[in-house]
Amino acid sequence: VQLQASGGGSVQAGESLRLSCEASGRASTTYHMGWFRQAPGKEREFVAAIILTEGRTNYADSVAGRFTISTDNPVTTVYLQMDALKPEDTAVYYCAACRRRYASWGYYSTRSHVYDDWGQGTQVTVSS
Repeated sequence: VQLQASGGGSVQAGESLRLSCEASGRASTTYHMGWFRQAPGKEREFVAAIILTEGRTNYADSVAGRFTISTDNPVTTVYLQMDALKPEDTAVYYCAACRRRYASWGYYSTRSHVYDDWGQGTQVTVSS
């Protein structure tokens, strides 16, 4: 699966952005997709994930209530709506796709190593 992320930019604190991740290739084999982010000097961290056929979602505590992950139907694009942005949300955001199902999906969806394919990343900068 090829993933193309877009929608990043520079905004003021409190503003919104919507990221998109367009999937192509064997997208029908994807079970769930996620968004991760990496700030300068920090490790990549989980942001949100969604099971494509169910719409079940999972969020990092730091973004819950501010960010919303969603898909279109049929699924070709995954979105990350980011509201009430904070300077600490500044990072490169990556989308990723996973083909496997996990019984403990809530845990494994947060682990970057389970994802098979990654997009190129899109920069989000939030100034105070």
